[in-house]
Amino acid sequence: MVILNNKSNVQSKETEMKAYLFTHFFHGEDKAECEQVYFSISKDGMNWEALNNQKPILISELGEKGVRDPHIIRSPEGDKFYLVATDLSIYYNNDWTRAQTMGSKSIMVWESSDLVNWSKQRIVKVAVENAGCTWAPESIFDKDTAEYMVFWASKVESDNYSKQRIYSSKTIDYIDFTEPQIYIEKENHIIDTTIIEEDGKYYRFSKDETCSSIIMEVSKTLMGEFTPINSFTMLNVKGYEGPICYKLNGQEKWCLLLDAFATNQGYKAFITDDLSTGNFVEINSEFNTPYKFRHGTVIPITMEEYNTLKEAYVNDMN
Repeated sequence: MVILNNKSNVQSKETEMKAYLFTHFFHGEDKAECEQVYFSISKDGMNWEALNNQKPILISELGEKGVRDPHIIRSPEGDKFYLVATDLSIYYNNDWTRAQTMGSKSIMVWESSDLVNWSKQRIVKVAVENAGCTWAPESIFDKDTAEYMVFWASKVESDNYSKQRIYSSKTIDYIDFTEPQIYIEKENHIIDTTIIEEDGKYYRFSKDETCSSIIMEVSKTLMGEFTPINSFTMLNVKGYEGPICYKLNGQEKWCLLLDAFATNQGYKAFITDDLSTGNFVEINSEFNTPYKFRHGTVIPITMEEYNTLKEAYVNDMN
């Protein structure tokens, strides 16, 4: 899963960012509403308040009728948001093998100018024709080409669905996409990629599905060669997935969230004051959610956006 750091794309608004929005889905697959889009907000990036009385904000009515792994990005101009998500429902289909070999080739897309009023949902085919799944899509703005790069994990029929690779495609409007190409391929399965830009470098986190651990890489360009950061603290720690990385507003600190799925503990938080070192320290006692969030995104928002969300989904709740 990718997280966009808005510092590079909306630099003029960075000082206005005083709060955070967490888009995610609900722990569990025992109800259809678990696999939908939920919002939570925070003023410090650590203590989270669920919106809409812990009910979905966006509900999929297309494809598999369930969505997972929502990722949200703010446009470079700062006036539009695009949300993409995996077209997948384990509640309705209850078959992980089918989900990887006969699953959706599409992603779900919503867009908004204020985080409250959202466009009609649309389903967009982005994966290669022989793909068995299109998992955990994320976006980042490519400044070199002035396009959004959307990327996701797929298995393909041509190698008998032997492993997950990360594919990518470019778009300017989330309607028309370029032909997909392989973005990350390694010896092992790779899923859940997320990227954060900082100080002219791109830091990339991915889950090594074979080892069930997180890897960290760095590159000077989004489409260039990425080098492993072998000093990454979590490199050999197993049982984590769904990485999320974001800068804490007004601080030279970055938070890395990892879903401790193997122990069913939900997200744990790790902090660094220097991304280049890969040295993250766990601060789990300071990180609080009202329930177990599943794979999503954290983005910085203004206090005006924070208050708008709170008014829309707290004061007017049923």
